[in-house]
Amino acid sequence: MNKWNLIVKVGRCENCQNCVIAGRDEHVGNDFPGYAAPAAADAVSPLRILRRVQGDSHMVETTYLPVMCNHCDEAPCMRVGGDAIRKRADGIVIIDPEKARGRKDIVKSCPYQAIVWNEELQLPQTWIFDAHLLDQGWPQPRCQQSCPTDVFETVKVDDAAMSEKARREGLKVLRPNLGTQPRVWYSGLERWETCFIGASVSARIGDVVECVPGAAVALYVGDQKLAETVSDDFGDFRFGGLAKGSGTYRVEIRHALGNACRECELGESAYLGEIRLAQSTIDVELA
Repeated sequence: MNKWNLIVKVGRCENCQNCVIAGRDEHVGNDFPGYAAPAAADAVSPLRILRRVQGDSHMVETTYLPVMCNHCDEAPCMRVGGDAIRKRADGIVIIDPEKARGRKDIVKSCPYQAIVWNEELQLPQTWIFDAHLLDQGWPQPRCQQSCPTDVFETVKVDDAAMSEKARREGLKVLRPNLGTQPRVWYSGLERWETCFIGASVSARIGDVVECVPGAAVALYVGDQKLAETVSDDFGDFRFGGLAKGSGTYRVEIRHALGNACRECELGESAYLGEIRLAQSTIDVELA
């Protein structure tokens, strides 16, 4: 049977909040019997956008990550909620707006913090994939309909086809170690999960310090070369896809104008600043 999935394209989100506003517009003050009770205007939104800032001036990367109910096939909330929560045949999880009243324990059951508490109605609520609209024939939920940068892609296929699509496109889910089998997938999630090392290459030419394009740059761990690149027209280079807190790295730079070397202990992403080339010697510095 075909089931609903949502793909979130990390890197396209610019934190415009249109998806959040559209969800609030759809549910605050509006009752959809069988699907959801009216959301509270002062409650936390079940669709939220997280922010991660990496690096330092002038090499800074900001990533926004939309997070919502994952409509998990092995949903922890269902184990806690019992008959107050049901999973439809098309994959959508619904918190019953009547049976779940007073069940604040359901809020704490979600490891993605995607269930919010409606204090006025004493009711746990979440993003229902806009099931009430899909059942009316809408091809997509309002978060996708309202997004100006094409962050979201709604897919309704069987599980085998979705698994193949995920393999082919490199899609990942949040916190796969939990074994919850989410139906919300992420493209480019490594931008959120990994780190980079970058710097700017310069050299003194006469009385002027210039940026150096085309410098050969290699990244090492011990004696092992991990990657190579060249500095761009502004003298900048960057190595991405590195694991957070993964230890000591060494950057070696070679150019006709000189050489340089820099080491750093990687915790979060690191911009090593300006690295000045030195003629005939390798300048070794600790970041």
